[in-house]
Amino acid sequence: MSSTMKILLCLILCLTSNSKVVAQSPLFRVLAFYNTRVEPDHVDFARDAISFYKHLATERHFQFDTTTDWSRMNPADLKKYEVVLWLNFFPTTAEQRNGFTEYMEKGGGWIGFHVAGYNDKYTQWPWFVQFMGGAVFHNNNWPPLPARLHVEPTRHQVTRHLPADYVSPANEWYQWIPSPREQKDIQVLVTLDPSNYPLGRKNLLTFGDIPVVWTNKKFHMLYINMGHGDKIFTDSVQNKMYEDAIMWVGQKAGKSLLNK
Repeated sequence: MSSTMKILLCLILCLTSNSKVVAQSPLFRVLAFYNTRVEPDHVDFARDAISFYKHLATERHFQFDTTTDWSRMNPADLKKYEVVLWLNFFPTTAEQRNGFTEYMEKGGGWIGFHVAGYNDKYTQWPWFVQFMGGAVFHNNNWPPLPARLHVEPTRHQVTRHLPADYVSPANEWYQWIPSPREQKDIQVLVTLDPSNYPLGRKNLLTFGDIPVVWTNKKFHMLYINMGHGDKIFTDSVQNKMYEDAIMWVGQKAGKSLLNK
């Protein structure tokens, strides 16, 4: 074989090898945290969420890892990922909280579902309260019930496949005081329609502005109140929001971290 042919062959092999690397590189990397020793309905949700996102990761070409080890909420582990999900729990130690705070302030991405956003007077994490738009848990309906939701705006990347109004599958809906909408950095995307009131049988939601999906524009984050029970992923229309949510946060955080 001539030297020219050898050079051409080497170039072809290099190009082929590089194309495979590019094709196999994920758009972004996600680490989902969950807990198996919590309320059974929250475990059911985590199981369904993991199944949904594992399938979606294959379709949309992102890496999706899971863990029940919350000690991994530390800078060394988190820097390997563009997005973290909290499926049914939250950090409970100073080390975990500090690791998450540092990660978000450096441009990381976060999606929290349902109880992941829970905080009250006993939580003692002021940074997270402000991260959530000043929202503190006040009340919830019981039992879990479907609810009519109002989408605003439908042009946002997270809500672009949702109609202006639709009925969401059964969930335990949280009410927050004050409403996060009152904070200038919060953009509310989906709200519980007041036509639902009174919502519940044992515990009732009877008044007020109750956002259920919002983002704090100071961070690459999204809070989604859905997350109680095994009905959350039963609506194909709403499922598009979960898909659009992770793609939006993942791509925003990926660009941010790339520029650090």
